[in-house]
Amino acid sequence: MITSSANGKVKQVMNLIKKAKARNESGLFVAEGLRIFKEIPREQIDSIFVSESFLKEEERKHLIGGMKYEVLTDEVFQVMSDTKTPQGILALVKQHAYTPEDLTSVPGPAFLMILENIQDPGNLGTIIRAGEGAGITGVLMNSTTADIYNPKVIRSTMGSVFRVPFAYTDNLTDSILQLKKKGIKLYAAHLNGRNNYEKEDYTVDTGFLIGNEANGLTEDTARLADAYIKIPMLGSVESLNAAVAASVLMFETARQRRS
Repeated sequence: MITSSANGKVKQVMNLIKKAKARNESGLFVAEGLRIFKEIPREQIDSIFVSESFLKEEERKHLIGGMKYEVLTDEVFQVMSDTKTPQGILALVKQHAYTPEDLTSVPGPAFLMILENIQDPGNLGTIIRAGEGAGITGVLMNSTTADIYNPKVIRSTMGSVFRVPFAYTDNLTDSILQLKKKGIKLYAAHLNGRNNYEKEDYTVDTGFLIGNEANGLTEDTARLADAYIKIPMLGSVESLNAAVAASVLMFETARQRRS
């Protein structure tokens, strides 16, 4: 049993929680909590940590099955955890690598979310979670979008991060041009939108460009869109949160494709 927060394994977990560089170098990330643990593909689990009190319930032991795990005192687990009220289970998970090309190698019409400079981990996680529900085929992000392996993003996805293909690109412009060459029609959510969002046809290969929470899309990226669309607003509201706007567009696409 690990009884000190100075233990090397505990320090490794805390480092992975706090630093994207540590996650990138190790190829690991932290997934904490009962719900998210149940969603992890078993072949991606590197190691498991549980608190003393977690093991007092037989059902929870069954959840771990025959996998090896480290036991920590409740106090040490609390120090190591990234949550205020830890559930007593945490795993180090192997990162799964996708390429931008993987996002279009799917049966049926492509349905992509292309994110530029999304900074809030909760927004990114929500887009991925809602995207799975709407049936997206992938998420493409530029390198300055939040780290998808940030623990807050992982929790926000509620497990969708293990099922939705995603990739980062160092050159968003080039990657978008490649998508256009493949016949994917790209829409920019923009205040200067030509049509209300529901007036377009999203049953063909489709991608949506979603920009930074405060500043929207950069001009260079917005210019690459085939069309600008807008979400009409009532009252004094000018625009929506990035995750909410993305969700509106994703579920309109899902609606059209069901029809």
